[in-house]
Amino acid sequence: MARKPLALLVAGVLSMTAGLPAIAVPQAAAAEATQAVPDIAFTRFTLPNGLTVVVHEDHKAPVVAVSIWYHVGSADEPKGKTGFAHLFEHLMFSGSENHKGTYFQPFELAGATDMNGTTWFDRTNYFETVPTTALDMALWMESDRMGHLLGAIGQKELDTQRGVVQNEKRQGENRPYGRVDQNILSNTYPGNHPYQHDTIGSMADLNAASLGDVKQWFHDYYGAANTTLVLAGDITVAEAKAKAEKYFGDIPAGPPVPRQQAWITPLEKSTRGVQHDHVAQTRIYRTWVVPQLGSDDAIQLDLASTVLGGGKTSRLYQRLVYQDKLVDDVSASISPFALASQFQIQADIKDGVDQAKVEAVIAEEVKKFLAEGPTADELERAKIGNRAGFVRGLEKVGGFGGKAVILAEGQVYRGDPGAYKKDLERANAATPASVKAAADKWLSKGDYLLTVLPAGANDNLDAEDAKVVALGSQEGRPVAKMPAKHDYVVGKNQVDRSKGVPQVAQFPDLKFPELERGKLKNGIEVILAQRHTIPVTHVQLMFDAGYAADQGRKLGTASFTTTLMNESTKDLDSVEVAKRKQRLGAITRIGCGLDACSASLNALNDQLQPSLALFADIVRNPAFKADDIERIRGQWLAGIAQEKTQPTALALRTLPPLLYGANHAYGIPFTGSGTEAAIKAMQASDLTAFQHDWLRPDNVKILVAGDTTLQQIIPQLDAAFGDWKAPSTAVPKKNIATVAAQAKPRVFLIDKPDAPQSLILAGLLAPSSKAPNELAIDVANGAFGGSFTSRLNMNLREDKRWAYGAFSFMRDAIGQRPFLMYAPVQTDKTAESANEVSKEANAVIAARPLTQQEVDKIKDSNVRGLPGSFETGSEVLGAMSEIVQYNRPDDYVQTLKARTEAVTQPQAEDAIKEIIKPTALTWVIVGDLKKIEAPVRALNLGDVQVIDGDGKPAAAKPSK
Repeated sequence: MARKPLALLVAGVLSMTAGLPAIAVPQAAAAEATQAVPDIAFTRFTLPNGLTVVVHEDHKAPVVAVSIWYHVGSADEPKGKTGFAHLFEHLMFSGSENHKGTYFQPFELAGATDMNGTTWFDRTNYFETVPTTALDMALWMESDRMGHLLGAIGQKELDTQRGVVQNEKRQGENRPYGRVDQNILSNTYPGNHPYQHDTIGSMADLNAASLGDVKQWFHDYYGAANTTLVLAGDITVAEAKAKAEKYFGDIPAGPPVPRQQAWITPLEKSTRGVQHDHVAQTRIYRTWVVPQLGSDDAIQLDLASTVLGGGKTSRLYQRLVYQDKLVDDVSASISPFALASQFQIQADIKDGVDQAKVEAVIAEEVKKFLAEGPTADELERAKIGNRAGFVRGLEKVGGFGGKAVILAEGQVYRGDPGAYKKDLERANAATPASVKAAADKWLSKGDYLLTVLPAGANDNLDAEDAKVVALGSQEGRPVAKMPAKHDYVVGKNQVDRSKGVPQVAQFPDLKFPELERGKLKNGIEVILAQRHTIPVTHVQLMFDAGYAADQGRKLGTASFTTTLMNESTKDLDSVEVAKRKQRLGAITRIGCGLDACSASLNALNDQLQPSLALFADIVRNPAFKADDIERIRGQWLAGIAQEKTQPTALALRTLPPLLYGANHAYGIPFTGSGTEAAIKAMQASDLTAFQHDWLRPDNVKILVAGDTTLQQIIPQLDAAFGDWKAPSTAVPKKNIATVAAQAKPRVFLIDKPDAPQSLILAGLLAPSSKAPNELAIDVANGAFGGSFTSRLNMNLREDKRWAYGAFSFMRDAIGQRPFLMYAPVQTDKTAESANEVSKEANAVIAARPLTQQEVDKIKDSNVRGLPGSFETGSEVLGAMSEIVQYNRPDDYVQTLKARTEAVTQPQAEDAIKEIIKPTALTWVIVGDLKKIEAPVRALNLGDVQVIDGDGKPAAAKPSK
């Protein structure tokens, strides 16, 4: 539910690989792993104007995370002004009095990474990670919009961001189950509770927002005394104090802000609700109101949720998925908020199963848990998982969940940046009795059960219907408390803002580890990048296979095989595999991309040896048991059905076969999930054959990144994989043929009734990721549609306000890459938006070629962002994977700067012209055809055909 001004809307789908991630053998080792509480050293001080500053030094990379948290969120919105906190977050990116234009531009030029803003119930935050030399620029920008914003906000800026937010709302509601949040809030919190409405707000309230309203919001909440600034990374406390005083010291404290008080309002009795949506299967949610973030009971309930529904080993999953086979998935979790929290159980019911039976089993398991509590082993595994996840999160200084976020959350919500320590200590000290007591206290109270049903023809799907308040107001809401009185002092202005944004003239050098190579005794090559930041080692086995290896087999074989390899081994069933990973705090995953399949291990160093032994058993000895195949088959078919209700996934299923042709290795659904017919026919022999042919020691390279050396890791890998023998048969060949450009444009329409948005996806073929001009292609795409300030996004988002975001992107490939132009747009602007995409495509190759300024902007952004792009071991491993897969030199990353800087404007222009051929465009547009078909046909973009979710001609609908 976090709201962002710019989401990486397609990244998740592009990286979609089938394969189920698992979190996280001796009990003594497990107990030891939970003891130490990691430390994030910090210094905190307050400026005379009330601004709180928290500093954490981490000099491993030449970057600093800047994170500013304002203690205001949607919970502070009065009636009739829902969505104001989030709308204002967007306005903060519109420019300020001393920097006109989009906020992102200086940061793109400086190479900022992890840059965004989010709004939640109780806070609004803004963050970016910048090269150390760009810190003054970042602080100037943050302080300029904090202290000098109102003069830059006019009706035009308000209308622009209002339109963007409304399209964000439409985009959220266009997803399956996208209208659930507001329904649950309305039915779990009383009408006068601060959490009774969601963060995005209502269309009516957004439409009613006036310029006076938003300026008053800024005046009331955006003062220095209501703000926390966290600086984490390559900076000293002395530097931080001087810079904070320089840039923020003259900003007024602002009026005192009343603090909302915790208000836990459990339901007196259990209630029910029903919602209809265009979904593939029935889903139920059971939600309880429980104590707030940081409370003792919230800590205990978090552990309880893991035992009850935290993955394969949990009680609900064991009972409902494995034993009774009633659901495809079930989970339990706690969402901790500052005033009250939600404990929720969610289940996807198998087609044809009686919902009442599922509800009864859930109730039975909850009742049993309340009576008995967790076992010592269940609780210990939950603790290890918590600690391992926390340790891994310490590798980043910023972003959505790095160290800056941990410190800021503690300070804003609890007045203590080190509050995380108390939570970890209490979790470590939890006992079966303490977890049982908290669960019994809160989960024995009333809850709200929401059923989401697949919509029928006559069901009302108006999103705003979900906002009907089902609960009346409740007496006893605590009075907000005013903060203690302070005599804040505003400092002298130390910055001449008339000079504009500070220029960033110098940039730190990239620090990327040198690759080292070795071999196992059976000849498997090992490539290592040392990274001694946290005691974790990443191991990845990369096989030359991928979805493209499905050619000649049942579609989905690669992904289905690797997913089943995540299950059982010849000696361990799937539950025992999952339990052992939990006890080791290890993460393993096997899955596929387009051209490769990989098996990965993320292990804590003190458990590396047993983790490698388990990992090798998983990779080398999969059992492909009948029970596992049938369970995964059911989940898989449900997943394909869900893909066909998700606009982006639906388009990515249907477009590749249209681009490449049905007989090409890439002419398959790019989700990798295959087809229903193929998955229904999949047998254990298919999986065994794929593993035998492709996932073998003479077709693999082992990549290692982390806290180890070649001398340490080779013997450990030899013990696990050194005796692995290859079969006598040759590794198969993949036929990745070159495809000619389409002779004329084509338009394919897919009906999504009642959709509040249409998804436009226009595809072309681009050269391989191995192309000699790959960097020129990347720069050209960045300028055209691959960045926030690109032509596509500025047109459809910032200028027209028809989309939350519009982009172009490519998926890496050994063969020709798909080049896709992507725009989810409001339904009534579908044809106009497609026309704008077409105009931009035509203009960039003729009337308005890429300019030197556009090319330089992307080059600068790419080069200057390098120091912050390889902060974590997984990021280093990702770069290594590309080096290996695309036969790049070992010093590819170290030489990226020089080679990117060498890209010229003519080279970028040639690259975009090589790709964009308007006459060869293949369009897939997903939306409500009764509203969009006629206008799209009138555009004459190309021959128009209506297809179904399988890419086949759709049956004509009877006229009414």
